[in-house]
Amino acid sequence: MKSIQAIVMVWSLMLVASLTNAAGLLRPTNAQLPELTIKEHHVDVVIESGYVTTSIEQVFGNHHNQDLDALYSFPVPEKAAVGEFTYWIDGLPVVGEVVRKQKARKIYDQQKAAGQEVALVEKNAYKTFDISVSPVKAHSDVRIRLVYVQAVHVDLGVGRYLYPLEDGGVDEAALAFWSRNETVSEKFSFNLRLKSGYPLGAMRLPKHPAANIQQLSPQEWEVSLVNVAQQRGVLTGERLKNKRGSLDDVQINELTKASSTNSIPTTASVIKLNQDIAVYWRLQDGLPGSVDMQVYREAGKAKGTFMMTLTPGDDLAPIYNGGDWIFVLDISGSMQGKYATLVEGVRQGLDKLRPEDRFRVVLFNNSATELSRGYLAATKPNVERMIASLSNHGPNGGTNLYEGMKKGLKGLDSDRSTAMILVTDGVANVGVTEKKGFLKLLERYDTRLFTFVMGNSANRPLLQSMTDISNGFAVSISNSDDIIGQLMLAVDKMTHQAFRDVSIHIDGGGVADITPEKLQTLYQGEQLVVMGHYFKPGNVTVTMKGKIGAGNKQYKTTIALPDIDETNPELERLWAFEKIEQLQNRIDYFGEDADISQAMVETALEYGLVTESTSMIVVREEVFQQQGITRNNKKRVEKEQNARKVRKQQQATSARVDSHQPMFSRPRASGGGGSISGWLLFVMLGSVCLRLQSVTKR
Repeated sequence: MKSIQAIVMVWSLMLVASLTNAAGLLRPTNAQLPELTIKEHHVDVVIESGYVTTSIEQVFGNHHNQDLDALYSFPVPEKAAVGEFTYWIDGLPVVGEVVRKQKARKIYDQQKAAGQEVALVEKNAYKTFDISVSPVKAHSDVRIRLVYVQAVHVDLGVGRYLYPLEDGGVDEAALAFWSRNETVSEKFSFNLRLKSGYPLGAMRLPKHPAANIQQLSPQEWEVSLVNVAQQRGVLTGERLKNKRGSLDDVQINELTKASSTNSIPTTASVIKLNQDIAVYWRLQDGLPGSVDMQVYREAGKAKGTFMMTLTPGDDLAPIYNGGDWIFVLDISGSMQGKYATLVEGVRQGLDKLRPEDRFRVVLFNNSATELSRGYLAATKPNVERMIASLSNHGPNGGTNLYEGMKKGLKGLDSDRSTAMILVTDGVANVGVTEKKGFLKLLERYDTRLFTFVMGNSANRPLLQSMTDISNGFAVSISNSDDIIGQLMLAVDKMTHQAFRDVSIHIDGGGVADITPEKLQTLYQGEQLVVMGHYFKPGNVTVTMKGKIGAGNKQYKTTIALPDIDETNPELERLWAFEKIEQLQNRIDYFGEDADISQAMVETALEYGLVTESTSMIVVREEVFQQQGITRNNKKRVEKEQNARKVRKQQQATSARVDSHQPMFSRPRASGGGGSISGWLLFVMLGSVCLRLQSVTKR
């Protein structure tokens, strides 16, 4: 188990000293223009039906004597499909429409030059969503709302939701050009309601202990965060005040304490949007393996959309064999302020290995260096020499991720199982940077890559694809996460067999357009989410196949696809988002393809999604008509809003569809890491007899 502790120590200590920038209003650093303010920032989150809906409403204020423009930037949430952007014009909300990116920018510039109200949402690759609003008139306010949906993430029975605010601080050009106002001057609120199909055991916000958490039923919980005025017990978030009344003294004291570390919420009328909000919940233990499904099919429409979530039973046995570890560590300039803790983490980690274990350490910035010069037995003298060598280095330069990976993969021992641990918070910006090059590199080697993605601005699409092709896994980490809990989830995966070569077969229903196109290896406690279309309601047979160890494994059940179900229209956007990602992966691997690019744009336009090729524009209704832009997204948004109103009045219900013919015979695996304290983790790691130096090969 000491090999696992190596990862635990490195990962934990690296995250302690992370330095980040925050979401907020931007202006050029050297500009003489006065600064706008973020007067209000309200977040409403609903977790239900296998996906999450996040609504953000903001008010920008201009207390100066001249009209100004607003540019608000925040990190791209993981797997988020932005489908609604609303801008208030003449006091009335106007819903945006999605058009090609170049056209949207042209309309924005034209309307801005004419002094007309206009707003725009653009996606800056995997890094940020940028919202432009013009004009914010002198001594006036503007109000906007943005809504995005994403699939629920549950792992080993522990769910996680992240509201990202930290931008990661890896874009040096942007940091040099822009100054950032991240302060909310008047009102802040964060409300989350969780409606689960299964009983919940606990909920927590690791970095926000003052959060107001209420259990409404065994399957429904609420969380709220608000800012507190200078007078004790007075809430400035009116909606929460009316709903819950004043905070008690204990909560006020916690809020006051939190404000001293720039946490959210804070006292007085100053709130900093500089810390992610991470929410964890834990399902009760002993729940069955299951197939859950949500469906959307309008009356009179031929095509329906489904989202099927498969949670296998705990069929994966522990691993006892040994092998090699390769640590590939980012020491680029963005690691400034973190390197000392990185060295200490490596020291403590290597110290936990046994003498028969072997390790290598590779560092990379503009180039790659292998400090270990080959495999080293994990003896005390070798570890001490490695730490001394690490201490002579420091973070600087760019991020030549390819050379780091190439150096780490060189010289693998075919007689021993190997696992590579990649820890990075940056983006590949030196040497080979195209995704295809990394995927071709990993295809040549038989090893599992486990990637710990630090921060919201890391190149998640690249890192996720790299781990997928090696049948490993990637974990995104925020400074607001329960780090110990996240480590527990990773430990549980890496100490058990994997379910490999997974495939799903659906017979009947005229099923088509299934995503993901290539299914990943499943580790202990992971869920598999499959989306697609169907054209024939009725019973279908679902078969899941794969390999565990040297043997084949198959699971089967029969479920029903309904004729009409108008409960969850958001499923259409979620499917479209996954389809676009699937098409993008083809381009990344095989190269540019005009037909595929066109299919991506057409899908985004049809389903109203902001992508790298499309943007969302808001103008007056007569301008939409003048530009020949039909109000398709407005109709879709109205449909989704009406459905959410109906669901809000309904109690949490199970979406399980295989109760009559269970697909899995064993209960699902559960973790509980989200509620375990740090000291208990290390006690457990020291006492558990299982040891993992590597994982089963493909």
